[in-house]
Amino acid sequence: MKKLLLFLILLLPLGLAAQTLTQTIRGTVVDSESKFPLIGVSVSVSLEDGAIIGTVTEVDGTFRLEEVPVGRQTVNLTYLGYEPAILNNIIVSSAREVILDVEMEESVAELQEVTVVAQRDGEVRNEMATVSARQFSVEETDRYAGSRGDPGRMASNFAGVQGADDSRNDIVIRGNSPQGVLWRLEGVNIPNPNHFAIPGTGGGPVTILNNKYLANSDFFTGAFPAEFGNSVAGVFDLRMRNGNNEKHEFSGQLGFLGTELLAEGPISKENKSSYLLSYRYSTLQLFTFMGIDVGTDAIPQYQDAAFRLNFPTKKGGNIAFWGLGGISDINIVLSEAEAPDTTTLIFGSNDRDQYFGSTMGVAGVTWTQPTNENTYIKVTGSASYQKVDAYHDYIFRHVEDGQFVVDSLPQILGYSFAETKYSLYGFVNHKINRRQTLKAGLNVDYIGMNYLDSVRVVTLNPEPDPAALTDWRIRWDANEGAILLQPYINWKYKASERLTLTAGLTSLYFSINNNSFSPIEPRVGMSYDLDEASKLSFGYGLHSQILPGYLYYYGYETVGDDPQEHNLNLGLQKSHHLVLGYERLLGKSFRLKAETYYQYLFDIPVEVESSSFSLLNSGSGFSRFFPDTLTNTGTGRNYGVELTLEKFFSDGYYFLITGSVFDSKYEGSDGVLRNTVFNGRYAFNGLFSKEFTFNKGSALNIGAKVTYTGGRWYGPVDLDESQKQLEIIWEDEGAFTQQFPAYFRVDAKLSYRWNRPKVTHEFAVDFVNVFDRENILTLTFAPEHPQGPIVEEYQLGFLPIFFYKLDF
Repeated sequence: MKKLLLFLILLLPLGLAAQTLTQTIRGTVVDSESKFPLIGVSVSVSLEDGAIIGTVTEVDGTFRLEEVPVGRQTVNLTYLGYEPAILNNIIVSSAREVILDVEMEESVAELQEVTVVAQRDGEVRNEMATVSARQFSVEETDRYAGSRGDPGRMASNFAGVQGADDSRNDIVIRGNSPQGVLWRLEGVNIPNPNHFAIPGTGGGPVTILNNKYLANSDFFTGAFPAEFGNSVAGVFDLRMRNGNNEKHEFSGQLGFLGTELLAEGPISKENKSSYLLSYRYSTLQLFTFMGIDVGTDAIPQYQDAAFRLNFPTKKGGNIAFWGLGGISDINIVLSEAEAPDTTTLIFGSNDRDQYFGSTMGVAGVTWTQPTNENTYIKVTGSASYQKVDAYHDYIFRHVEDGQFVVDSLPQILGYSFAETKYSLYGFVNHKINRRQTLKAGLNVDYIGMNYLDSVRVVTLNPEPDPAALTDWRIRWDANEGAILLQPYINWKYKASERLTLTAGLTSLYFSINNNSFSPIEPRVGMSYDLDEASKLSFGYGLHSQILPGYLYYYGYETVGDDPQEHNLNLGLQKSHHLVLGYERLLGKSFRLKAETYYQYLFDIPVEVESSSFSLLNSGSGFSRFFPDTLTNTGTGRNYGVELTLEKFFSDGYYFLITGSVFDSKYEGSDGVLRNTVFNGRYAFNGLFSKEFTFNKGSALNIGAKVTYTGGRWYGPVDLDESQKQLEIIWEDEGAFTQQFPAYFRVDAKLSYRWNRPKVTHEFAVDFVNVFDRENILTLTFAPEHPQGPIVEEYQLGFLPIFFYKLDF
């Protein structure tokens, strides 16, 4: 820590001695409803010395502001008949042009100048959302301590959202399973965008996404508009940005989590087409190639890439080709250990060698076209692929003279799960008049599913016996396909300058069986401005979601080599979600927001035979589920109150304080009302950051995050059965009646950014779990551990994560 502070102090003169540097801010302004370019919009930046740099938009809606000083700037946009837009805290650096895509909303009051009120930071881009929605910026994924540039970890700072596991970025929204989160990119549903993703989960240890190519995007936590289907918990609606279409720019980053390269620039300056390319390689793997010891032999190996090729067309249209993907592998080889080790593993078991790999990729083309001043069309087609492979070798060994001697390594597990998806998404958005907008669309997915899995069991006699391995049992052997169809229509009505109403209908059909059809799902919303500083909001929605594909085809029993698939007729899981919110601006820089919600979940898969099992407790961690015969008769309910106090970045600092008090319960087929595993009952987050600037452009940022949440729930362990199965087996009676201690963690972040002519440097380090607190994750079966066989497994300890970035 002392060496790091000394390094940053030595860098300060680089900022203090720098000459006054400037950069260009340019972009495009369009109508928020029709996406038609706006001509003659006044765009300006007010400097600290009182000077104003201003311009107006051209016939195609473009604008350019030259020689804007580097540092944080505010861009003001005004246009007769439209609500003003104020873009705060735009970071202007010497290396890269700032390119803004701005949408302005037409005022209900005709042809009159409206009072300029600062835009509320974080307001969602989707015009149909009224509650439980927030826009997040690329800067936020970097700014928040502990976020590591990851949208999932960043979102865990918001009210009602918690991280599920320090080693992963799964998020729990209002007590719901992470499995209920939907990921969308450019309008289409995409596979789990994380490395080392386990089937049926929504997260992973390392994100494939990179905030350097993402545009500002939306995050929803409930009662979302009708265009979002196939989710009962929350939605990430992601967008990719275009590359610079006038000059070539490059970025390189070296960090603990990856070595990255990014390039962007014009394909044709005349046609204003552009490219954007990104690639990242696992830095830990790079360290091993260089002979650097990182403290473990199980080195996660991963790499990912993304691209976007953008081609403007006539009359404001656009065609973009885009894609992203990643591959990852990890080999946890314990048979090579020379001596007994008492360490428990977060990513594996102590009695076997494990080999795991995952692949994810999606590519598509998006066409956008305004047809006139009131209507635009958007169509996206894509293809995606996700595959997980794993196999395990059991370690039979004995100890001689304090050293391990391996007797044999028979394979006991092998599986390969793959899903291929072809998607088509399109909508028409029509602004009927100043008050009304209509949006109708269709989302179609064809999902090809290929699941293979075989296992055999090591039996005790009374010790593990190589001669007593059971025969192989095939649990999955499926090669099937099904269509997911989701039409929708949304209507927005501005009844007055203060009152906005939204209504929508959607439907969800999954052709896998006759039970997966939700014919009508209504969505309604309301937003009412009490005055210029406060508003009330309301939202309701009926939502549904299909199950993870592999659950339909699991064979609980096998006859010969034929797994008996007994869950093929499972239907959709559904929920009613009701939200009431209040928001108030406290001066120019503060916002207070409160929301209360109630969610009733029904048609939840539970076991046919009386038990405590419910799918609501799945979706996080590194394990699949192996349920008995299921039926859609389970229920659940979540309710709570959330509070957010936020200071927007001004005067060199910001903070975000969130708190939620909630209750999350469910009923299995035994009819007992229990806590869900995620029912921590309370969650509090505090974020703070202070920025010290030098000559306006260079900046030292010091930030911290404090998290305090209720512990997860678990139950008593069936020790006899655990010893037979060589893994934790929970007793059904008493499930989720015991709670782990509260989770507490403090993170810190230190970064320094300095500008030189045409080059920007940034060095940052995240200190994860500063006080090295031992937060319990779960219990694990470790018979060789001196405190075994049931051992507490802990979350991550103190971990510094650094990066150095160079833009030019």
